[in-house]
Amino acid sequence: MESLFLTSSGTSSFPLALLLLLLELCGSSASIIYARLRICVAFDSSRLEADPLLVKAARGEPVNRPPAWMMRQAGRERSETTDLIVQISLQPWEAFRPDGVIIFSDILTPLPAFGVPFDIEEVRGPVIQSPIRSEEDLKKLHPIDLEKLHFVGESLRILRKQVGDQAAVLGFVGAPWTIATYIVEGGTTRTYTTIKSMCHTAPDLLRSLLSHLTKAITEYIVFQVESGAHCIQIFDSWGGQLPPNMWDQWSKPYINEIVRVVKQRCPQTPLVLYINGNGGLLERMRGTGVDVIGLDWTVDMADGRKRLGNDISIQGNVDPAYLFSPLPAITNEIERVVKCAGTKGHILNLGHGVLVGTPEDAVAHFFDVARSFNFDSQVDGHAVGAPNLVA
Repeated sequence: MESLFLTSSGTSSFPLALLLLLLELCGSSASIIYARLRICVAFDSSRLEADPLLVKAARGEPVNRPPAWMMRQAGRERSETTDLIVQISLQPWEAFRPDGVIIFSDILTPLPAFGVPFDIEEVRGPVIQSPIRSEEDLKKLHPIDLEKLHFVGESLRILRKQVGDQAAVLGFVGAPWTIATYIVEGGTTRTYTTIKSMCHTAPDLLRSLLSHLTKAITEYIVFQVESGAHCIQIFDSWGGQLPPNMWDQWSKPYINEIVRVVKQRCPQTPLVLYINGNGGLLERMRGTGVDVIGLDWTVDMADGRKRLGNDISIQGNVDPAYLFSPLPAITNEIERVVKCAGTKGHILNLGHGVLVGTPEDAVAHFFDVARSFNFDSQVDGHAVGAPNLVA
């Protein structure tokens, strides 16, 4: 029955009023149907308002210019104060009007909600006093308690109301492998020796941990979508620290499972996958089933597009350091990246998070240039010559 009123393309839908009538007529079975489709029935944003430009680009739909936002444009920090989260999330929106408004949060925010408390130290960063390295440690974990993350849901609802359809509200999560590196190592690391050795010394333990994280992260994604996120980015920030064959074994299967379940429960929500240092993993990333692949700045955009093909969207990938250059140089680099990406399925972004101390006039210029594009000629989704800029 799901196929009667769900589509993956976002181009058609079962009329909401008729759906509600059908559920009423179904009687007791209505609750079962509702439970299986709670996101798409209770909060299917594409049915209630026009899709933001970023969502259209993520789905590979025609757009007249590349939508643009910047990773870390709202910073990264853990806060449980809704007013502060909303205020900081909206600061870039109010100043520069990006096409994506990402929530002010951190990939470690949900850890205490499933049994992993942590502290933030000024020098060391996140510190987990009791890392998980044994079967006994694993018993401390429990299913994610989304009530403990109410401030995330409240913030996303407010952000959605504030920006409407003028920009996409972006949620995000860490991928299981990346979250596991913190939980096993006890915080940040440069070598990853403890968790990498666990792949060989305690593989069953590590698989159990990754499976638990996969379930928790999946529920957290659905929670964010229910709360108003248009799009979710999955950060496998430290996936690039694995050799490709080990990423296939220790990261990809768990991302695959997240994507599979989220696509069932939230078929209209685009998913973005970003890995720092992903040049050797692009084809593997495509195989996860996400809608958008984020390229870091070490990947040539033309090569990335060639390797990934034209039927998947890409994001990126201006070097964050370019924003310290003269404005004409920034313009030239943006034009190069956009031309190489093509006019279909591209979200303009940096190839990593915006750097501390980046001049505000350079950030403003980045978004001004993005808004100046006009894709007035294209063949099979690719720009013909340089994209036409409107003064």
